[in-house]
Amino acid sequence: MESNKNKPLAMMKFNNEQVSVHSVVTKYQGFFKMNEYTLQHKLFSGEQSLLFTREIFERGDAVVVVPYDAKLDKVLLIEQFRPGALRGDDSPWLLEFIAGMFDANESAIEVAIREAKEEADLTLCSNDLVPIMQYLSSPGGMSERIHLYLAHFDSNKVKTGTVYGLPEENEDILLHLVSRPDALELLAKGKITNAATIIGLQWLAMNYQSLSIKYPTTTESC
Repeated sequence: MESNKNKPLAMMKFNNEQVSVHSVVTKYQGFFKMNEYTLQHKLFSGEQSLLFTREIFERGDAVVVVPYDAKLDKVLLIEQFRPGALRGDDSPWLLEFIAGMFDANESAIEVAIREAKEEADLTLCSNDLVPIMQYLSSPGGMSERIHLYLAHFDSNKVKTGTVYGLPEENEDILLHLVSRPDALELLAKGKITNAATIIGLQWLAMNYQSLSIKYPTTTESC
């Protein structure tokens, strides 16, 4: 009998070809956009779904950077105000990783390098960046795709408590340099509530031991 561990993982049954988009109407256009999709798709029964509408928040894709000093086992977190967190009872100032949206014709690597400089004054090279994964933030109602990267950096060049960010974008960003165990303790205590930061720290918890061997901190220039 064939062992289950030798069987391939089940794959999704359908793809884009089983979806028919009849119309896309913009319902709101501001800093972000809201589109109404009218569509139908194939059902697992083999039949077609009824025609239905869904409003999709089109905020564009983003890059998240996980700065990690493998030599000293430290991570860089940033703290900033987030209006989307105002509805909760906890603080709307969140601990996060560096992140930013794509400008026109930018690659994910270019976004990572630009945002690291703007938000934390980190000078990164393309070979400092290691792709972790891509994921959808909330695909039930938002089209955003997150590109998550690990960034190797020299934490000795970072001064915790320094404030960065672009005033024209209303950014006011405070740097926190912490050990990886301390960052994971903050996560365990519910002090980190940003999804990308949670995912990045959980990935780091599973992979940090191999990183210290494969990607030692370098001081070489770009």
